[in-house]
Formats: sequence, structure tokens, C-alpha cells
Amino acid sequence: MARDKIIDVIAFGQEIGKLGFDIDQSKSFFQYNPEFLESGEFSKLFPFIFRRTKPVQVFTQYQQDTFQGLPPMIADSLPDTFGNIIFQEWLTARGIQKVTPLEQLTYVAARGMGALEYKPVKELPNTSSINIDEIITILEKVLKLKEDTTGAAFDELSLLNVFKIGTSAGGARPKILISEHKETSKIIAGDRETSEDYNHYLVKLHLDDSDGYNKEKVEYAYYVLAQEAGIDMMPSKLIENKHFATLRYDRQHGEKQHVLTVTGLTGWDFKSQPENSSYENVFKVALGLEVPHKDLQQLFKRMVFNVVFRNVDDHLKNHSFIFNKEENKWNLGPAYDLTYALNPLFTFKTTSRALSINGKRAKITMKDVLTIAEEFAIKNPKGIVADVQSLIPRWNKLADELKIPKKVIKNINQDFYKFELI
Repeated sequence: MARDKIIDVIAFGQEIGKLGFDIDQSKSFFQYNPEFLESGEFSKLFPFIFRRTKPVQVFTQYQQDTFQGLPPMIADSLPDTFGNIIFQEWLTARGIQKVTPLEQLTYVAARGMGALEYKPVKELPNTSSINIDEIITILEKVLKLKEDTTGAAFDELSLLNVFKIGTSAGGARPKILISEHKETSKIIAGDRETSEDYNHYLVKLHLDDSDGYNKEKVEYAYYVLAQEAGIDMMPSKLIENKHFATLRYDRQHGEKQHVLTVTGLTGWDFKSQPENSSYENVFKVALGLEVPHKDLQQLFKRMVFNVVFRNVDDHLKNHSFIFNKEENKWNLGPAYDLTYALNPLFTFKTTSRALSINGKRAKITMKDVLTIAEEFAIKNPKGIVADVQSLIPRWNKLADELKIPKKVIKNINQDFYKFELI
């Protein structure tokens, strides 16, 4: 049996356990550090899937691209679509053709989203400053996948800089992680500091106007609407009136925060398992984590917002929970990726939601959301619906102030959904 190297899994400065990988069979192995188990500390760090026992645990069922054979809570640390593009380009530039998932984690090392870290670490040189214009130039080259992306087309240090700050952010749109010094405003790569001296941002970059509008401005408008609806989100802003920057909820109070998506917590693949992709299941995960009832109220409000403002890309990886290490308990994490995910300049005959509601992915009715409300004891659900959809008129004003094209404003507005209040 060919095995990859074994790596340490670290959280909050402690070795939690060791992770191994069988290359031939694409299966993984995890064993808790006995001292960590015996300490009883952070006993709810991995609330599902991992058993709190000393023997080795073997995982053979997570073969999808999302997990790559790794336990789901570990696979949450892997870079997603855009991060993988950058990662593969960086490897190619160094003459490395392929790495195993475990080797990829060693490259992620202490630089990933959340609080989990992995050793041994491949040493990467620090880069001290960031030039967003230079990054965008490189990203434009990287994203033209059909062009030759090796050799002289890239400056290795620049590519490495983008890799370091972009690789651990998920999703398909170009993203970088940066830290901004609170006093000097100096910007450095987002994997170097966690201290309170910096504001730590995830930035979604606007590369060009080839789509006919600025998606980042649309997302900022949705952020403002969500804030007014009482949805918990991290403070966000537009940089140079075109790049969307949001404070990272996995970097707070000068410390890394342990966060897991619903996919990472449960092993439900957000890409290939529609039978598990439902709001009911997200609520059940929340109940399993014993979050306070106010979090269920918040989750219901997010569900209503996503229906009313037609965010159909609200999949299982776009809902996360955050671990409170002082109290050894979980809470619903701040909302993120709230936006109009379709292209408003195209016409779609039908749109299907990533998460079903009462068994439906389209034509959601008041009865459907009230069914959810009753099952999970949501207080004043009709009032929540009324409050959220009362914000529909605000879209036109916000979008106009942001100078979003009028046709885009109109087309998005026409796609909003208004419940019949009964």
C-alpha cells in the first residue's frame, strides 16, 4: 500500500492529530493526538464525522472533487476553483506537474482560511508589499487558460505573490487576501499577520468590463441591502469604487477563528448531492451544533433574503459556522457571498436554487417558507418576510448611486420575488 507522507493537523497552537493519505486508493487516515483527547480541550472542534477515539480512523467515501479523498472538515482548507487555477499555475512555473491532496495541504500550511494549520511546511518566501494593478495584470494572464502560461509570461515572484494571497480563497471569481495596517494603511499579503494592528480583508477583484457591468458593485449593493435587513455580515467596502473588500470573519480579535462550511461539517457535497442540498438540512446542522435560537432566526432571514433578491447560488459551502474556543461552542457565522449570481444581461427561462425549500428549487411560495418556520420554531416569520421585501425599492436607488448600468438595474429588479403576504 503506497502512502503519502503523514502531516500534523494544528489548531490554536496545538497538535490535534495526524493525517495520512493512501495515493493508490485515494483514501485518508486520521488519528487524534492522545494528549489532545485526554486534555478534553476544544472537545467540539470537529463535532461530526471524526470520532473522539484514539485508534486510526479511515475515510474511503469522500472521493468527489470537493474532498479529493480527504475528510470533509480537512478538505474545507483546500483552495477552491479560482485558488486551484493560481495554485496549478504556480506549480507549473516551478516545473511541478502534480501534487497529492496531502502535499497541497502542506503548501496551504498556516496560510489557509480558518484556524487549521498543516505541517510539514514548504517554506515560501515572504513578499512585503502588494501592488493591486500588478496582481490584476497577472490574473488576467492566468485566467486566459488557453494561452501558454509557462516560462517568460510570468515573473515568478509576482506569481508567487498572487498564489500566496489568492490560493486559499474559494470560488471562481478572482480573490485575494490582504491585510491593511490600521495606522499606516500599508497593505501586505493576507497570510502573514493575524494581529489587531491590521484589518484583514478578502478582496474580490474587478478585472474588466467584458461582462457589461461590475459584479463587485452589485455585490456591494446587496451587502448594503442585507445590512438594512438585519443580516449579520462583516463590514465591507468598495476599493477604488470597483473592487469588493470584506473583513474576514476567520480573522478576528487578533486571532485565527475556526470556521467550517456545512459541506465541511457534514460531508454533503455541494456540487453533486442535490438530495442533501436543502435549507432544512442547514437548519438541522445548526440544531446539531446547538446554536442559540437567535441564529435560527438569522438563518431564516437569510433564506428569505436569498429568495426575495434571487441569490440562487446559496449552496452548502456558502453557509458556515464559527467555533468559540473559549466557550467550546458553535455559532452561525456571518453571511457572505450574498449577490445576484446570474448574468442580468442574459435571459433565463428557468432558474433553479442551489438549496431547496420545502422540496422545491423554484416558484417558492409563502406556504413553503412558513413550513420551514413551523418546523424550526421561527418567531414572527411573516413579519420577517414583510421586512425583507420592503427593501426591494431600495435596490434601484443604491444601484443608481453606484452607477450600475440602468439595463442591469432594471433586469435584476425584474427578477426579484415578492411573496403574497397571507
